[in-house]
Amino acid sequence: MSDLEIRPATSADIPDLVAMLADDPLGAQRESPDDLTPYRIAFERLAQDPNQHLVVAVRASRVVGTLQLTIIPGLSRRGATRSLIEGVRVHGDERGSGLGTQLIQWAVDTSRHHDCQLVQLTSDATRTDAHRFYERLGFTASHLGFKLQL
Repeated sequence: MSDLEIRPATSADIPDLVAMLADDPLGAQRESPDDLTPYRIAFERLAQDPNQHLVVAVRASRVVGTLQLTIIPGLSRRGATRSLIEGVRVHGDERGSGLGTQLIQWAVDTSRHHDCQLVQLTSDATRTDAHRFYERLGFTASHLGFKLQL
């Protein structure tokens, strides 16, 4: 995988990112690749926040993966800093190539660099393949997550 670059996302990457977010049954219901305006607004907010790391994986000048890593300072766990991994996506023709592992390893390494004591993520209850993937990488299904749509 030496031909892979993981770098900060740019505004030019937004169409590719949104296409990957929409490329599964759940994303197809909640993403709108035909209207990039809300994604551009969100991207600008992310770009201005030093605790947000939106990255893309690029192979042969093509965006093939992405994730967002958020660094969260906190009081619990003796003032521990934690990180949150969100929006992990791998392009359909790259799934099974090891790219997802490389993206998660980047997130864990970056979390260590920021002195995080814990890396956490959520995964939709229906994504059983993703659950097995995260468990293979050492993550434990230790909590039950809740969400409230606003």
